[in-house]
Amino acid sequence: MIIDAHHHYWHTAAQEQPWRDPAHEALARDYLPGDLAPQLAEAGVERTVLVQSVDTPEENDRLHRFADEAGTVAGVVGYLPLHDADGSRAELDRAATERWCGVRCLIGRDPIPWLTEAPSRSLFAALADRGLAWDVVPVTDEQTDSVLELADAVPELRIVVDHLARPPLDGSDRNAWERRIEALAGRPNVAMKVSVGIDVLSRWERWEPEALHPYVRHAVETFGPQRLLLASNWPVVELATDYRHAVTDLRAVLAAHLGPAELSDICGRSAADWYGLRTSDTADAAAAGPADRP
Repeated sequence: MIIDAHHHYWHTAAQEQPWRDPAHEALARDYLPGDLAPQLAEAGVERTVLVQSVDTPEENDRLHRFADEAGTVAGVVGYLPLHDADGSRAELDRAATERWCGVRCLIGRDPIPWLTEAPSRSLFAALADRGLAWDVVPVTDEQTDSVLELADAVPELRIVVDHLARPPLDGSDRNAWERRIEALAGRPNVAMKVSVGIDVLSRWERWEPEALHPYVRHAVETFGPQRLLLASNWPVVELATDYRHAVTDLRAVLAAHLGPAELSDICGRSAADWYGLRTSDTADAAAAGPADRP
């Protein structure tokens, strides 16, 4: 089974997307379950993880409706205001979380010192008790240090780093990225998604999966196949290519550095394990919510 571990749906009229600028005009339209369904079939993807894309409680309500409509969503990464422990607990009580497998908020390049504070650690311990993972994209040394401190303080929390932690395809310091990746991989409760984020896609004039090889190789060498997850980042990836090419080309990049069994882990089992997903062959079972991780 192939599981796409990271994609979005949205109604542009229903939400502001502060991360989108004039260079992202291609994304300024609705992307809905009906748009993705035929592309999933074409790419051979059977289940997905639906991820929040804006930081508002209303986003959680939309995610719930989208998951109902899609039928292929095995888990949802919902929004919580993680810098506010009390606010996060209130939103957990308010939102429909039965499909949630993880949580996220957008941090950009902002420092995240609140991760090391006692209320945050208590919150993340409670999230771990619920079986929820935390998605994050640490892109600076300071952010990475905070994530590492939390990983050590709450070892039962599963942390999933999105988009290869923004590899330096703009010519910035590759050594610094490699050091951050090695430090993150040194924590057994941290995994990583093999996907391309909006910063890289915004810089590319065309789809360039071949440019990912050295970064994917380093991720494979440090994390191993059981801690890497295949992810499309649709529809953001539409800035450069369509869904089928994104999934097919990312699998091809991975296949250049892995055997078939290892590739199979990254394309399905890793997502099921790290997010605690039920992956039966029926949409009803997928809609039943996340299972306990083996």
